[in-house]
Formats: sequence, C-alpha cells, structure tokens
Amino acid sequence: MKKEFLVRAYEASLSEFGKYPGVRSIEELLNFGLVVIDKPPGPTCNQIDSWIEKIMKIKKCSHAGTLDPRVSGVLVIALNDAVKLMPILLKNDKEYIALMHVHKDFSEEKLMEVVRKFTGKIRQIPPKKSAVARKEREREVYFIKILEIDGRDVLMHISCEAGTYIRKLIADMGKYLGGAHMQELRRIKSGIFSESNAVLLQDLIDAYKWWKETGEEKYLREIVYPGEKICDFTGTIVIKDSAVDAICNGAPLSTSGIVMVEKGISPGDWVCITTLKGELVAIGKALIPSEDMLRGKRIAVKTERVIMKRGTYPRMWKRK
Repeated sequence: MKKEFLVRAYEASLSEFGKYPGVRSIEELLNFGLVVIDKPPGPTCNQIDSWIEKIMKIKKCSHAGTLDPRVSGVLVIALNDAVKLMPILLKNDKEYIALMHVHKDFSEEKLMEVVRKFTGKIRQIPPKKSAVARKEREREVYFIKILEIDGRDVLMHISCEAGTYIRKLIADMGKYLGGAHMQELRRIKSGIFSESNAVLLQDLIDAYKWWKETGEEKYLREIVYPGEKICDFTGTIVIKDSAVDAICNGAPLSTSGIVMVEKGISPGDWVCITTLKGELVAIGKALIPSEDMLRGKRIAVKTERVIMKRGTYPRMWKRK
C-alpha cells in the first residue's frame, strides 16, 4: 500500500552527506539488513542465528518471533545494527496454518461455536517452556478460518497478535471439544513478510558464498533487505538534514525539524524517522497525531532507539 503524506515543503537532499539506501555497498547492506528465512522443522531459531553469524561472519543477528524446533515457516532475522529494530519487529502480527487433532468426535456446529469463542480478545497463560513469565495476559485472535476437516483432524488458518501461543490456543479450544493438541504448525506471515519473501537458509548461504568467490552481488541483494524496510511496518516521518545529527544524539524530534509526515499516526504509535534520502535515523514513539506535527513548535516524537551513527550528517544544532 502506498503511503500518503502531509507535506510542509517539497525538499530534496542536495547535500553530500549520507547515502541513499539503494546505493549502499554489500558490506553496508549486511551491516544493516533483514533476511526472511523459511525455517525448516528441526533446528531452533537460535541455532539458525548462530549458523548465519558463523558462516556469513555476522557479528550479531536476532530473530523476530521464536518458532518451536518442530515448527516451520517465516522467520525474520535482523543482521548486525538492524537488531536495534527488534522493538518493532517483535510487535508484528502473525499468520499460521495449524493442524489440530481433536481427541473425540465432534460436530461441525460445535467446532464453529468454539472458533467464535476464541476469536477476538482472549486470555492466555504462556506454556511452561516459554521464555516469558507465566502470567495471564490478553492477546487478540483476528480470525480462525477452517480450511478442511478430516475425521478428527482440523486444518486452520489463524491470524493473531504477536505473542499468541498457537499450541496453547489449540489446547484451550480442545477443552470445549473433548481435548485437542497441535499436530503441525507453519507460520505463513510475519508483519508484511510472507512465504513469498522467504528463502531457504541454504539459498542465503549460497548467495553469500557466490558473492565472496565471484564478486557478484545480485543474488545476495535479492535476499537481504535494507533495514529501512522496517518503515513499511510503521508510520514514517521525514526530517530536514539540519535536524539529523540532533536525533543521532538522542534528542526528541521537534515539529520544526519535520518536512513531511505520513497520515494516520496516533500518539503512542511506533514511527520511523528518516532523512530526505530515505535513510533511517531513529525509531520512536509519536507524542501527537500526524495532523499536529506540521503545526507550531512542540515535541512530536520521543526517540527510543538511534539507528544512524553520529556525525553522518554535520552538527547544525546548539546545546542549551
């Protein structure tokens, strides 16, 4: 979907500072990039992180949304500096194809009744093996579509809020059906990334080795997304070149530094702050709605994580 902006002034960055994301070197791309792996059943997500670090000489990488070893599907991995984007990546909604095995015979009418019961806001206690505290919490299930029923096996398409445990969801549904457990699970979407974006781990490794051996970057560039891809998940605010270094030093974003702002941003939303060249400067939380960001002089965004290195753009601000 094309973004719509409120514009204060149509400007272009004519300075020599910074660099358009599309012309970064492959080394720069690997230092601030995202890859989408089609995780196979078997390895843990941490093992996949470790293999990428070791084989591709990546100092640090991290996955957004853990999949159990037996679960397959879309796994978004941030490389090096892109790990700073985790607060946004971890909030991405998810979609799954799940196979539920019910322990007793059931009617389709009863199944649909249970599906309706577990659509919308639900309460969950994370399973014992989860990495979070086992406290009841609320999550939202956007929809559960029944794709196929074969005896006691039910194939479902589930769309839900990040942090929803599908295995627990199925077990809880089973309490109303005479018992049930998750037979198979595949994640088909994480935020804007779907199966069509995912590649096998071997494809990533092959593209990296081909670049190292021949210098051909094409295949690796097709797989690794610039970190700025995160802007597709959030509202975007474009700022003046003169405001960049202040944000790089952790300052909040004032309305006076904004050139244009995406429509529809509300207070509390995560936003991406970018340069006129499209480089990601920082991510933060909006304090006022889009419509107010081009009016007056006030603080528009609280900077949460600085992405761009200090000194990339010259200092054009004064400390008070």
